[in-house]
Amino acid sequence: MAGDKVRLASIGLGWWGGMLVDSVNRSGAAEVVSCFARSEDSRKAFAEKFGCRQAASLDELLGDPEVEGVIIATPHSTHPDMVCDAASAGKHVFVEKPLTLTVAEGKRGYEATQKAGVTLQVGHNRRRQGANRRIREMIDGGDLGMLHQLEANLSLPLGQNPGPGWRNDPKEVPTGGLTGLGVHMIDNLHYLAGPVKRVCSFSKKLLGAGNLDDATTIILEFESGPLGYFSCSLVLPKICMTAAFGTEASAWADEEGSKLYFQKKDQQAREDVPVEAGDALADQMAEFARCVRGGGAPETGGPEGIEVVAVQEAIIESAASGKVVEVSQYR
Repeated sequence: MAGDKVRLASIGLGWWGGMLVDSVNRSGAAEVVSCFARSEDSRKAFAEKFGCRQAASLDELLGDPEVEGVIIATPHSTHPDMVCDAASAGKHVFVEKPLTLTVAEGKRGYEATQKAGVTLQVGHNRRRQGANRRIREMIDGGDLGMLHQLEANLSLPLGQNPGPGWRNDPKEVPTGGLTGLGVHMIDNLHYLAGPVKRVCSFSKKLLGAGNLDDATTIILEFESGPLGYFSCSLVLPKICMTAAFGTEASAWADEEGSKLYFQKKDQQAREDVPVEAGDALADQMAEFARCVRGGGAPETGGPEGIEVVAVQEAIIESAASGKVVEVSQYR
């Protein structure tokens, strides 16, 4: 029936996998009907919690004719093969960010979905938050004047008490909080200012808990002219902020896009602007469902995901070498 929900399967059943299923349910446009993880106990618990069946293997899940698309929330290094395998099975693909750890892997996955004629959507959801959407409208409407500088910070104290597993492995999570947190801010800044020309980054351990750097800072020059900077820390209290500074006014999105501040050049302090935060996670899942059924490209598809990975690779190189790195060498 044309009006029924898109049927999805979840691969990777940890904390974030559960968050994505919750967002699918809130979207009202899709439902998760099956799941897979290597651990039988994890599969059983997830299936019971979310009311879906469990597949005994990835092949079984991808061979399920009822499943129209998959949600991949697994370690970063596993994304390329999973995307390719799902595409080969004719399944549409939603993959959590970052798309991959390298541009070459991202292109391989994207080309597989293009060849198979299926959707590839990457989970860069924060651009969809209400205050970020409103800042984009301000830029388009000329409210900020000439865009000169951008700023962002996404930090969480996840590294103060690190647990075992891939999220504490520098091979899976290079350069501190970059792949877990910072890539969201790369996408937000792309959304507001376009592609990045070059980067310079610093990343180090200060607190020293766990195996990862706990402080990472990046300076950016955008192809369109402005400069910018963003940080991602694994030991600070939660911060989620994106800001755009122009010659006529500046605007700040804060607290997961639920707060918006605005300041004209003749004002001495910023003021609150009413804004609805929205439900970015449910919104992205509703878009994925529309693409599965109706075709069309998602807002954060393969090209957008690959562009983030190019900046990610440049940042990793800069942090290791101490040099300014051109993003073009990774595209």
